[in-house]
Amino acid sequence: MSLDEEKRAIVVRLEIEKAYETLKESTILAEQNMWSGAANRLYYALFHAVSALLIHDAHTVKSHKGAGVLFNNHYVKNHKVPLQYGVLFGRLEDLREEGDYNCYYKISSEEFSSSVVPAKAMIDDIAAMVEK
Repeated sequence: MSLDEEKRAIVVRLEIEKAYETLKESTILAEQNMWSGAANRLYYALFHAVSALLIHDAHTVKSHKGAGVLFNNHYVKNHKVPLQYGVLFGRLEDLREEGDYNCYYKISSEEFSSSVVPAKAMIDDIAAMVEK
């Protein structure tokens, strides 16, 4: 999908808004001790933030794996974002997949809770990057 600058800016803004909304959803689920759902929403909050960054720089996001590859290749490896952001994004994607598809796997409060502050920082940093 090819976007002109005005439409791209709108989509980027909407992706950032969705990232913060989804982050809030993860917190609400965590308050109810619904760790799988909370981890799912936390991953999606990062996915929307990463998508905003990729779209901002005219990259095409076609899949979750593709977003991760593009993010790592264009931002993590080039030191435009901290290495831990790539690690966090990958870890939360794995956690979401385990929680969503593996009926034997139970996400713990610790697995979720240790990711919340870094995820919020990552979203804040990406929001600042796309507002420039």
